[in-house]
Amino acid sequence: MKPGLPDSLLVLERGWLSANNILCFDGPEATLIDSGYVTHAAQTVELVGNALDGRRLKRLINTHSHSDHIGGNAALQAVHGCEIVVPAGLHAVIADWDENALLLSPLGQQGGRFQHDSLLAPGDQFAMGGLNWQALAVPGHDMEALAYYNPERRILISGDALWENGFGVIFPELLGEADGLASTRATLEMLAHLPIDIVIPGHGSPFAAVDLAFERAFRRLDSFAASIDKLAWHAIKVIASFAMMEKRRLRETDFAGFILGLPFAVDVNKRYLDLPEDLLCERLERELLLVGALQLEDGWLSAG
Repeated sequence: MKPGLPDSLLVLERGWLSANNILCFDGPEATLIDSGYVTHAAQTVELVGNALDGRRLKRLINTHSHSDHIGGNAALQAVHGCEIVVPAGLHAVIADWDENALLLSPLGQQGGRFQHDSLLAPGDQFAMGGLNWQALAVPGHDMEALAYYNPERRILISGDALWENGFGVIFPELLGEADGLASTRATLEMLAHLPIDIVIPGHGSPFAAVDLAFERAFRRLDSFAASIDKLAWHAIKVIASFAMMEKRRLRETDFAGFILGLPFAVDVNKRYLDLPEDLLCERLERELLLVGALQLEDGWLSAG
């Protein structure tokens, strides 16, 4: 149990390759929110199994369909036979397993295919962990994403709509699919008007300094709105970092080819930054080394 949370909620905080897993206990049964990345699926199954401690995993609910949140769905369902519930706007994308719409192909990521059993729509109410929850539309990072809010205990399960230091990459804006910046602002303004005592984010620890988190999120959003190039470069760095966390290690001489094999990085660079390919790769390596996202030793680059 994390400080400030009821005993019926357990947060399994994961690294950045896998989203957090949130277990909500109801007597002998449990609901899980989000399931991590597919290459961590075996670890997720083990972690969740240990945390269940004999309970039955009845239901798995996703906040949105990005690979680091749905990657363990298939494995958990195979082991536990749990019902899988996804945001209503993702019904066709998941049913058809559209790898472009799921951002698997564009981001060069993997996913474990699954079939969902039911849907949650904005405004729906449901029970888990002995509490009543409301499904909230939180478009921006993902236009179909949902957050889950309990008004009695003032708890927000935010997915990637709000972190302690920002929010998830605004992909729709960069992909030309929607006005992601405006949607993100509307989402943050809506959430900021809710009485919230604690946020359980998709990444990072649960936090109670909610006002400070909103201040940081709005500052970051203002910065991106003032310069779309900043958003583009930030997104490329995030995707490169994620890809390296999955790859784990490669020779420095292979780094440029690795980056140029990421369709999203190449496309966003071409449309927004127009950096020569060699400069793109050199700048990425330099900046990721500087912030510790990469480590260089004996000619090998590894994820920091």
